[in-house]
Amino acid sequence: MTGSGPINGLSVDVEDWFQVGAFENVIDKGSWDSLTDRVDRNCDEILRMFADGGVKATFFTLGWVARRHPALMRRIVAEGHELASHGWDHDRVFRLGATAFARDLEMSRKAIEDAAGMAVTGYRAPSFSIDQRTPWAYPVLAEQGFAYSSSVAPIAHDHYGWREAPRFAFRPLPGCDLIELPVTTAMFAGRRLAAGGGGFFRVLPYGFSRWAIRQVNRREERPAVFYFHPWEIDPGQPRVDHAPMRSRLRHYTNLAAMAPKLRQLIAEFAWGRMDAIAAREASRAVMLAA
Repeated sequence: MTGSGPINGLSVDVEDWFQVGAFENVIDKGSWDSLTDRVDRNCDEILRMFADGGVKATFFTLGWVARRHPALMRRIVAEGHELASHGWDHDRVFRLGATAFARDLEMSRKAIEDAAGMAVTGYRAPSFSIDQRTPWAYPVLAEQGFAYSSSVAPIAHDHYGWREAPRFAFRPLPGCDLIELPVTTAMFAGRRLAAGGGGFFRVLPYGFSRWAIRQVNRREERPAVFYFHPWEIDPGQPRVDHAPMRSRLRHYTNLAAMAPKLRQLIAEFAWGRMDAIAAREASRAVMLAA
């Protein structure tokens, strides 16, 4: 932990450059094994960054990646970080039914646990794809014994978002200990603004993220939940030139600036693992309105 103030949740969504939502319609999953793999080198750089900053984090990992990189999974655990599930191969939850979702969870969890030799208790849906369309998702997570999820973006967005969801920790099911930790939003002029990392952090000035996290920590007295991806610190990754212009802009803008901004963020605020945040927030979690 570095920085000052409340301990915030630091997380990495472990997926490679070809597994992202922006390219899901132009890169076939059947081709993944033939593409240049960069997730190992990028995660090693992130581990060095976290070690230099003296922070621990949660790595929400695709089962597909865990099965192919067991040594990386063990390195993450050996350095004191949490491993959690990001699903099997980045299928969005709202495109699955309950049965397919349960199978996806089982496959990813087994791959991560087999690789790392540790229990997985946390989950993050690909592209924050738990929302009002997936009332069956939380019962499935609870049935499989997950302690927490961080799968909701409480905003309106063209790819995802559950605008009516609570901004901070909530219990999605009555009589159940499962906690949802939404990704961070800030308030401005009565509007929710996405402020939890990823492309918003990469594209917008650093001062916006500083302002948003301070607002959440000081005014709301709550922890921020921040995320990014290994490919976001990798300006040397292959280019998908046949993808739509909008997708390329989202994916490639400011890649070279990402690592320096992350180091500044790590130094300025206090950070910890998501399982620890879930445990601390459990007593303050509100019940999701029916």
